Amino acid sequence: MRLFKFSILLLLITSCNAPQAVYDYDQDVNFSQYSEYALFPDFRTGLSQLDEARLIESLKTQMQAEGLSLSEDPGIYVNVYTEKFEQDNRSRVGVGIGGGGGNVGVGVSGGIPVGQMDTYLQLTFDFIDVENDALIWQAVVESPFSFNAEPQERQQRFSKIVEKALAGFPPKK
Repeated sequence: MRLFKFSILLLLITSCNAPQAVYDYDQDVNFSQYSEYALFPDFRTGLSQLDEARLIESLKTQMQAEGLSLSEDPGIYVNVYTEKFEQDNRSRVGVGIGGGGGNVGVGVSGGIPVGQMDTYLQLTFDFIDVENDALIWQAVVESPFSFNAEPQERQQRFSKIVEKALAGFPPKK
């Protein structure tokens, strides 16, 4: 029973830190026709140069695992853009005062946040058909991200994000 409780707690903690993805795609597209890709000509993620290089490295590795190769004459362009936001998941310390007498009571309380806001990255992966210049597949991934992390940790986080994003490609119809 103790092991069961520990397993549930561990699952809860790890699931809160995992990237979350949402997918959308054009249902009329035959995705098996695509075997080569290139980065969008105006590829700008909004990340620092070092983080963008980490993201591109993770993307190349995962695309190769999906059976797509980098090419000068691609079938699809890949574009990625990011948005940083903060979410308030901080604990709070409650402080209150109150008083009363008889059958009447009055109280005032408030919470004081403890800790820092959580930083998240939202990455949008667009796959664009080169010939038709049309968006054919998209993944939006939200993930906690620490800009103070070591380079190896950042690379691992980008690898998890890209893996989660490409888990929905090609779409299962």
